[in-house]
Formats: sequence, structure tokens, C-alpha cells
Amino acid sequence: MTATNTRVVLARRPVGEATPDCFSVETEELAELEPDQIRVAVHYISVDAGTRTMLRGEGFHQQVGLGQTILAGGVGVVLASNHDAFQVGDAVRGGLGAQTVATVGPKDIAKVDDSTAPLSAHLGILGHSTGVTSWIGVRCVAKPQPGEVFVVSAAAGAVGSIAGQIAKRDGAQVIGIAGGPTKAAYLIDTLGFDGAIDYKNEDVSERLKELAPNGLDIFYDNVGGPILDAALENLALHARVIICGAISQYDDMDNVTGPSLYLSLAKSQAVMEGFAYFHFPEMIKPALAELTQWVEDGSIVMSEEILEGIERYPEALQFMFNGGNTGKLMVKAA
Repeated sequence: MTATNTRVVLARRPVGEATPDCFSVETEELAELEPDQIRVAVHYISVDAGTRTMLRGEGFHQQVGLGQTILAGGVGVVLASNHDAFQVGDAVRGGLGAQTVATVGPKDIAKVDDSTAPLSAHLGILGHSTGVTSWIGVRCVAKPQPGEVFVVSAAAGAVGSIAGQIAKRDGAQVIGIAGGPTKAAYLIDTLGFDGAIDYKNEDVSERLKELAPNGLDIFYDNVGGPILDAALENLALHARVIICGAISQYDDMDNVTGPSLYLSLAKSQAVMEGFAYFHFPEMIKPALAELTQWVEDGSIVMSEEILEGIERYPEALQFMFNGGNTGKLMVKAA
């Protein structure tokens, strides 16, 4: 039985970028399990942009205290259990934290079927913060119709890549915005998008005018800032702007740069709507059912980028904010 746990803790609150020196990696002895507790060997840890907003001490998401384990979703296998619903060897997903061994209650985890997809897929294409968020954002909020122009930012990332593929399945003309020529090529060649914009080397607004001369019907935003303004400048009549995330703003949430072109909403009689997957609890099950079907028939692509070792979690978080990853970013805990 594993006797120790190695965890990533918050050493100091970031000012601006969450650099690796904001964290420390500590090893602790494990106590005996209490009644109803379950001990899980953490295999993969999700690296999510929203984690940055948990390091402030106040905010929309649950906050991480100084010296506390970084909050993160994870998947793993039950090592020991004092609860009848979980047995040794069960594959589970939940708020396991950035650590190698999690000691949790039964409400903190749920069983997953690792026979239909690799365990890591339950953080990616089948994960709540990734695949389910993408499905709900497209199917329940954006609701693209055949022939509509659907533009998604951070399109080579975990959520953007899935959202674009779902919109494409629903008949939309999909344009992705990503950073660098390699990612732009990935959107076209691997994901099958109709168009790609490299925001690092191209004028986003001008490229949108070229690729969508009649305007955008839907903008699915994961970035905020200037990218959002470029989309607002190019809206079609009755467009929908969907706010899923704003990674460009998370390093300085006290000084969020709002859209300067929001009056374009009035000009285009457009609407802007934000969401999170947990606003649609009744849709999580159907989302997972359809996503699982697509995984089984191989009709959807979910790239994974995995850094090995729990000590690399701080590096992985910085890697994400610097736009390094393609697809779902994770850390293999041990």
C-alpha cells in the first residue's frame, strides 16, 4: 500500500502569470482511512485555464488557500475503500487535486468505464470541463444551423477543438482561431475545419472579413480581449456570441479588459450569452452518451498532450497559458 502522497501546493499567490515558483511540491505521510473515505491512486491530472482563477483568494471559482493542494480534476484507480459503493480497482473521476494519491469522500468521485476509452479520455473528450462543456456550449447555447458560420477561438485547445467538430457535424461552416502555423494547419488537416486564422501572424479581423464576408453567425469564445473585439467587428445580423472562457484575462482578473466594440451587438441585433456546463445538469448524461458513441466509432478527434511526473504540474499550467499545447493538456501523476 502506498504510504505517502506527493502534492503540488500554492506557495504564494501569483501576481500576473502563475509561474512555477508560485508552487511547491511536497511529500506527506498518509493517515489511516476514516469511515466512508476512499483512497485513489491518481493517474492523470487535468490542466485547465480556470485553475488560474482559483489562485486569487477570491473569485467565481472555489479558491485555493496558501499551503493547500491545487484543486484539479483527475482520474485514477481506487487503492483502498471504506465505502461500499467503491471497490479496490475501480476507475474513478473527480476532484482529486494535483497530487499522486487522493483521499476523498464518496461524493467527490464517480466511477468511469475505462473499457470504452483510455482513462485519460475521461478528462478529455469525456471530461466535464472539456467534452461535456463543448457539447453543451454548442448544442444547448450556440445551436448552430446548417450553413451558419461558426467561429471558435482557442480552436486547437481542448474545448475549442471539440466545439468546432460538433458544430461541423451539425452542418456549420467552421473557422478556428489559433496561434501559429502548425496549429492552423492542425485545424484544417486533422480536425476538418473549413478555415483557420493564425492570430500570432495574421490580422484576425481582416481574415474574418475574407473567410466570412457576410459576417459570423456564431462566435464561440474561449479567449476574450482583442480576439473577442475582432469577432464583434464582424458579426452577421442576429449573431450569437457565446462566452465559454477568457484565458487572455485570467492572469489579471482585477483589471479585465472588456470588449470595446460591444455596441456591435446593437448594430447587428446580436446577443451575447455566457455559460458553464453545470448550468445544464440535465444535459450532462446525454452529452456523455453521444460523446462516448463518437469515441467508439472514431468519428471525433481529441489530441492529448501529457507531461510526465507530478512535479511538472506548475510547468504544465504555465505551458497552457503560453499557448503551448494542442488538444487536452494533462499531467501523468506517477
